[in-house]
Amino acid sequence: MAELADRFAAATEAVKELPERPGNDDMLRLYALYKQGSVGDASGDRPGMMDFVGRAKYDAWADVAGMSQDDAMDAYVELVESLKAG
Repeated sequence: MAELADRFAAATEAVKELPERPGNDDMLRLYALYKQGSVGDASGDRPGMMDFVGRAKYDAWADVAGMSQDDAMDAYVELVESLKAG
């Protein structure tokens, strides 16, 4: 577990150093996996329909509901690695 947490922490730093900004789909996936890995299932109210960005982020997070935090952290690390590789 400690090794996974270390890799997750390193990936959260590495994502800031990507050579180019990921596309919107990848950004939403990164957000969802990060939140699931660090907080767990989506909570709170879904943002209103005029909050397009907040609603998209919430929906992406809700889509990974039920995924274990360890699986989410692992998927986040893998996604960051694939983005680094291009």
